[in-house]
Amino acid sequence: MIDFLASRIIEGGLISESEAYALLDYVEQGKEAARERLYEASHRITRSLNGVRFDTCSIINCKSGNCPEDCKWCAQSAHYSTQAEAYALLSDEPSVKLARYNRQNGISRFSLVGSGRKASNREIEHLSATYKAIAQVTDIKCCASLGLLNEEQLSKLYLAGVKTYHCNMETAPSFFRQLCTTHTQQDKLATIEAARRVGMQICSGGIIGMGETARQRIELALYLRSIGSLSIPINILQPIPGTPLGSAPPLSVDEIFCTIAYFRFVNPTAYLRFSGGRKRLSDEEQRKAIYIGINAAITGDMLTTDGEQVAHDMAMIEQMGLHNEWEYEWNK
Repeated sequence: MIDFLASRIIEGGLISESEAYALLDYVEQGKEAARERLYEASHRITRSLNGVRFDTCSIINCKSGNCPEDCKWCAQSAHYSTQAEAYALLSDEPSVKLARYNRQNGISRFSLVGSGRKASNREIEHLSATYKAIAQVTDIKCCASLGLLNEEQLSKLYLAGVKTYHCNMETAPSFFRQLCTTHTQQDKLATIEAARRVGMQICSGGIIGMGETARQRIELALYLRSIGSLSIPINILQPIPGTPLGSAPPLSVDEIFCTIAYFRFVNPTAYLRFSGGRKRLSDEEQRKAIYIGINAAITGDMLTTDGEQVAHDMAMIEQMGLHNEWEYEWNK
């Protein structure tokens, strides 16, 4: 079954919803031998349809904490008592400095990420000026992750140079309400559709390890395919003390590997992006995840680090024979 489905995908086909769930059942019944065959098949799909392209991006937390939303995984929610730092919107200088630094070190994309339900109109004006300032000093491609914006706000960001909008769906539709009650996936989808209308491409993925089942991870992969997400961040939950998921049990390494492979079978031409939580994997495990199907990563340094992370990641990409992509863009 695994090789049959992989061959069809490589030839340009897609697997159906029922086949995706059947694949999960087949692998779980076959255990270790079936998992290894799944990993090899996912690798063949990735290389056949995506070649050796690898997409890199970096972020800065331009506004932190005091978020009114009740997402159970998030340290920045005002509903929970955590040690997360809280600060208002940053000035232009640190964002411009970090964007230029990251581009000089080979990173392709840079995103301003802000806490809260959505940025205000005044904040959008400020952020637009920041993006214009970034464009004056570097050719790094600009992205944004600023909540549930409307079309007018997104249009201003697009005109300021933002080409990609990020808005994660987070988890399977059947599980989302158990993790967040202050907004819906339909709210997120409305933002994604508005971003597309103004000319942006979108980036949307989720978090695994929040108590969802393996079938719900498949459900998320299928949902992301249905909305056309071709840049899919795969975050591994980092339990934050003080949040409702602060004591969530960790996924096994094979659960993480299998999730990557299932996402590749369902979304064969997408950039599957290493995101939050990958530090819990060893270097060897990260390399295997890339072998299986990861072909993008959030990398780079934050404001107080010394450059080891970006150097490490760029070396790993090169050592695995992958090409840090610059020219290629995914479809909107």
